[in-house]
Amino acid sequence: MDSGDTTQDSHRGVPAMLRFLGLVVLGGVIGGLAASLAAGFVGLVLWLNDILLISPRGRMMFSDPSMLVLAMLLVPTVGGLVVGQLHRLIRERRPHGPADVIAAVQTRRGRLPFRAGVLSALSGLVSLGAGASVGQYGPLVHMGASVGSLGARLLRLGRSDDNVTIACGVAAVIATAFHAPLAGIVFAHEVVLRHYALRAFAPVAAAAIVGHVIATNVLAQGALFHIAEPAIPHSWEFVIFVVIGGLGALVAGAYMHAILAVGRWSARLPLTQSLRPAVAGLGLGLVALWVPDILGMGRETLRFATISGAFGGMELLVVMVLKIAATALCLGMGFGGGVFSPALVIGTLFGALCGTLVGSVGVADDTFIFYAVCGMVAVTAPVIGAPLTTLLIIFELTGSYVLTTAALASVTLASPIAAQLFGRSLFDIQLAGRGLDLSSGRSEAVMKSARLEPLLSQDCVTLDPGLRVDEAVEALSRSGHGEAHLVDTRQRYHGMVSLAQLEAMRGSGKGSKPLERCPRTPRPVLSPDGSVWSAMQYMQEVSGEALAVVDEKRGDIFLGVVHETSIARAYLNYSEELRREEHGVG
Repeated sequence: MDSGDTTQDSHRGVPAMLRFLGLVVLGGVIGGLAASLAAGFVGLVLWLNDILLISPRGRMMFSDPSMLVLAMLLVPTVGGLVVGQLHRLIRERRPHGPADVIAAVQTRRGRLPFRAGVLSALSGLVSLGAGASVGQYGPLVHMGASVGSLGARLLRLGRSDDNVTIACGVAAVIATAFHAPLAGIVFAHEVVLRHYALRAFAPVAAAAIVGHVIATNVLAQGALFHIAEPAIPHSWEFVIFVVIGGLGALVAGAYMHAILAVGRWSARLPLTQSLRPAVAGLGLGLVALWVPDILGMGRETLRFATISGAFGGMELLVVMVLKIAATALCLGMGFGGGVFSPALVIGTLFGALCGTLVGSVGVADDTFIFYAVCGMVAVTAPVIGAPLTTLLIIFELTGSYVLTTAALASVTLASPIAAQLFGRSLFDIQLAGRGLDLSSGRSEAVMKSARLEPLLSQDCVTLDPGLRVDEAVEALSRSGHGEAHLVDTRQRYHGMVSLAQLEAMRGSGKGSKPLERCPRTPRPVLSPDGSVWSAMQYMQEVSGEALAVVDEKRGDIFLGVVHETSIARAYLNYSEELRREEHGVG
């Protein structure tokens, strides 16, 4: 290479470097905005919990028992009414959450709608403030992602950069909520991006660091919970931690499927969709009169469950089962919120129950915290599909390598078992129910979401079914095509014939026969709302020039064709875009 080529390459590299540095700066800005909004959101939720008598602190400061009972019934019910009305303003009639963020990034279909993001955040705020048994991290993740998507939209960035800015917002809110910047970075890559391109790492890291600094230094926000330096567990206890992981996967599966089952059941209720959250709120309030620990995010329940002797064995079991039921009721019936916080509480209760049972035989009294934390990660990691993130949260919150190693023993079994039995995460199960299957990887998901409309072409030969074979052969010969599509005067599709087939018929003395009485070449047709992936599957079964696109819903109306070369070119283009994005090129 001569000096001129070297100079040219360096000149091309300068704009690319400037764009990269600009994306890093943008990641920091998005991180600051998302972290501030996240901190404000959490602060408002806690304030509402206090004034609406949802939190234990709020209930302790209120002396009138009859009014307290009334508040516990009315607050979740009225909150459900407000949430139902908010959802009527969203196109899908439901709040958006992490599953929508994952879908937007994995399919590259487009950016997150800002209006739906604002309404979903309000829905989560009202739901959490009114004591619904839902999580705060789902709304926070979607809020951060919406901030990142808005930044990309305002700056008119491409889709690859849009995905990075969405990940920046997500990393910032996780770093802010948990005081865990490393967990924020890994969560954004592990759950949202699902790749570790170097080009995305620096902006996401900048966002997480800014979010962590804002949470700890500017806002002086406290961590979710604190754990003192624990004792060293016995070697045989690690076997129990692994068993807790296996059992925790089953608890996680029960939790996820309870949410999905209530959602299916509520859809069959003869009740207006906007009123379902209010009914769930009333049911929640009635149960909370007996066990108030199921209300809200359950921060206090989680903290007490990590303390040996704070709950009895039967209390732990009852609260855990009711927390699963309450969360399934609230989310399945339409409250806005996430699944992360309840999973943390349910997992901690499950781990504490295991620790209590082991301690009842006179061992492991000084290592109770290990059982609680192992249960926490064993349930939470399968639910959100992020074992590394869950481990990093534990490590960054506790600073204990031994505790994190014990948690690793549980995750080692929990995540694979849950993935085999139930799916990678609740988010992936939800997306599969909406027609987006991510189990086979991102490339297949992108191809399935890519519509055929841009590939539609009119470069084909259409013949009337009443035309004679001789005339059809002449028309096809002049066109230079080897096949024709039979379309009548009303644009209805009647099949496809090939030039070789017609010439064979003419050679056998059937040249005067009309095309409609000729045998057709068997060939599948494509739907106008079909995908590039479905077209690729058909290409493996047939050979020829093109596949017809037919609108069967309108009576087999012929719309055009998609050439097999166009399908192959689209497949290669999408594959190249993904390769460039995931390997940090361009």
